Amino acid sequence: MLAVDIGGTKLAAALVGRDGAVLRDATVPTPPTGVMDALTALIATVTEDAPPPVAVGIGSAGPMDALAGTVSPVNMPSWRGFPLRERVGELTGLPTVLAGDAQCFALGEHWLGAGDGSGSLLGVVVSTGIGGGLVIDGRPLLGPLGNAGHVGHMIVDPYGETCECGGRGCVERYASGPNLVRWAVANGWHGPDARALAADAGRGDPTALAAFERGARALAAMIASVAAAAEVDTVVIGGGVAGAGRVLFEPLERAVDEVAGLAFVRAVRVVPTTLGVRAALAGAAKLAWNQAASRAARPGAR
Repeated sequence: MLAVDIGGTKLAAALVGRDGAVLRDATVPTPPTGVMDALTALIATVTEDAPPPVAVGIGSAGPMDALAGTVSPVNMPSWRGFPLRERVGELTGLPTVLAGDAQCFALGEHWLGAGDGSGSLLGVVVSTGIGGGLVIDGRPLLGPLGNAGHVGHMIVDPYGETCECGGRGCVERYASGPNLVRWAVANGWHGPDARALAADAGRGDPTALAAFERGARALAAMIASVAAAAEVDTVVIGGGVAGAGRVLFEPLERAVDEVAGLAFVRAVRVVPTTLGVRAALAGAAKLAWNQAASRAARPGAR
């Protein structure tokens, strides 16, 4: 199976077996323009001299219209209503399925990673933005247009700051990497990015620690709300900011314990990704394998 992961900072592709084993993979930075050209070259690199895949699974940054097969990634301004599913189908000549990259992350972790064995799972990618995906009773919840699980734009403070999406008080405004840095700089911290902020928090810098505490409380409010609404038993967190380790997960654990009330909400397990960047590729491949199995099971299918 050919799996493709498309984000604002990188493009990745892999050949993935039925058991989830990555047989071959490659990654390149996402160019500001000519994204489809870069993707075409990447797919050619992965598939050259390899047994032909039977289908393609794509995980892409959104929002999207899964019915039309189009995507409009916030961090890729050259793509607005871009017919990604059609273009990849034409390129490969293969059946193609499209979902959100964070949805694929969640499915990959449920299949092979930290969520293996859980009944219902929320996957959260904390990076330049915040994405999410839900796996309910073992099945991905994608939504009518493919946008289910956009937890980064759940409102955690109705009187809060205006978000980049145009909403107010979204969790992304408080907990994404750039917004952690923005708040820290406004409060006297001097540093270039979220990685430096995490390093300073690890050394005990009070402003850096406060930034992660603030972000963790926003994430905790979102997690408790999703757990109450969907009764997920596991939350898996990945993305660049999750690499901060204990400076994120320790205040997050405390905050979930403080804001959660109902017993089934308090019981939710919050863990870091075990697959890392492989998770979205695994999930995209799983979607494609599921679609191939569904086609084969139809009456008259060959």
